[in-house]
Amino acid sequence: MTRHFDIFVIGGGINGCGIARDAVGRGRSVMLAEMNDLAQGTSSGSTKLIHGGLRYLEHFEFRLVRESLMERERLWAMAPQIIWPMRFVLPHHKGLRPAWMLRLGLFMYDHLGGRRLLPSTRTLNLRTDPLGAPLSDTFTKGFEYSDCWVDDARLVVLNARDAADRGAVVRTRTRVMSARVAQGKWQVQMLDQRTGVEEIVTADVLINAAGPWVDDVIGGVVGRNNAHNVRLVQGSHIVVPRLFDHDRSYIFQNADGRVVFAIPYEGDYTLIGTTDRDFDGDPADIRISDEERAYLTEAVSAYFRKPVTVDDIVWTYSAVRPLYDDGASRAQEATRDYVLTSDTDAGAPLINVFGGKITTFRRLAEEVMEKIDTVTGRKSTPWTARSTLPGGDMPTTGFDDFATALQAEFPAVDGATVTRLARLYGTVARDILTSSQDEGGLGAHFGAGIHAAELHHLIRREWVTEVDDVLYRRTKLGLRLTDAEKQGLSDWIRNEVAPARS
Repeated sequence: MTRHFDIFVIGGGINGCGIARDAVGRGRSVMLAEMNDLAQGTSSGSTKLIHGGLRYLEHFEFRLVRESLMERERLWAMAPQIIWPMRFVLPHHKGLRPAWMLRLGLFMYDHLGGRRLLPSTRTLNLRTDPLGAPLSDTFTKGFEYSDCWVDDARLVVLNARDAADRGAVVRTRTRVMSARVAQGKWQVQMLDQRTGVEEIVTADVLINAAGPWVDDVIGGVVGRNNAHNVRLVQGSHIVVPRLFDHDRSYIFQNADGRVVFAIPYEGDYTLIGTTDRDFDGDPADIRISDEERAYLTEAVSAYFRKPVTVDDIVWTYSAVRPLYDDGASRAQEATRDYVLTSDTDAGAPLINVFGGKITTFRRLAEEVMEKIDTVTGRKSTPWTARSTLPGGDMPTTGFDDFATALQAEFPAVDGATVTRLARLYGTVARDILTSSQDEGGLGAHFGAGIHAAELHHLIRREWVTEVDDVLYRRTKLGLRLTDAEKQGLSDWIRNEVAPARS
């Protein structure tokens, strides 16, 4: 018998997983299909920030900035293990925006949204403040303001995990081949790319949250007139050895009107990004260009006392942002706001999701549910604003206390391992650690503190089927493992993950 769902979601990025979680929490039956791994595309290629978007004020996107600012502390409370406050240093560049303009923008940034716990802006004397020490002597004045850091890929996975725990069916590496309306219902044909098994389900509402492939779904999967709706913009990042010893980040203005961030990353590194350039090609094949490497290293070298060169780069990543095509002349001017469209012409609702930011995914999901309520005539109540994600059931400012208590509970386990597990999994780390009271009990060790016990959890609970799922999305240990260790980990996962559907 063909299974039926109230809602079928195409796309396992932050928007798709956020929508699935919100919908199933309102009592809707939900299925989500992702053709690759969760967060394999745009949602793991961000600058890892929950932020209002200071630069968007220049483009008069006040609604987007206000909504984003209001979401910062809500999201922090939802998952304090993977989201936490970060302070940003903005040096005043005398040849670019005047200091009064920066201060006015930061004043608006402090007061436009619901900031309660995050500290406000302060002015810095970069000649005397230690935060000015890594910078060139050219910069004498600056500002420090607040936003938040996020482990973007883990945010996606936690939304999917919570959706599944509430009853949603989440399928990764499952491609939607076609979706057509028959007798007032969507008939969705899927292919499990690991097993080769095809399946057809039906749904009342189809959500197209395919990110860079949203237009392909409209024209190919759904088979409708495929207007050009998205502007694909490439953003690339580089990772270099740590450039400064403190925990602040820097935001640097460039002569082209853009900004580049330099952010502490994984303890021993600095993350630098991002670029903005139009992209024309297959989003699955995106790679950083030599031009982007040069752009990023030159941008930060204009500010730091010690120049950064392309030879310093230890890792790069790139992603395509599927921005709504608003006709902007330059990629950096294209709106970062999201646009939702609904189509009921064929007798069954289709909702398409264009654009959006990680910061606004929760509000986007609420607006999608408002549209679904309207077209189905079935009312529901928003619930996610005061919810927590798996592992986030601790006070917003309580991560350090939790990590200390967890170390005391498992004293035989290496402290660095406990802290890393606490950061990735929050209170769920206890489930991994309870397998034993000593390091050896965590099973085979693959390097950099990752053991079989953690891998079993990732396979059972977080849809891991391939080594890169672990190395660059569930964790960032790909930066630390040797090639031999990566191969050993890959072989172990291949043996553990059966090709049968879980």
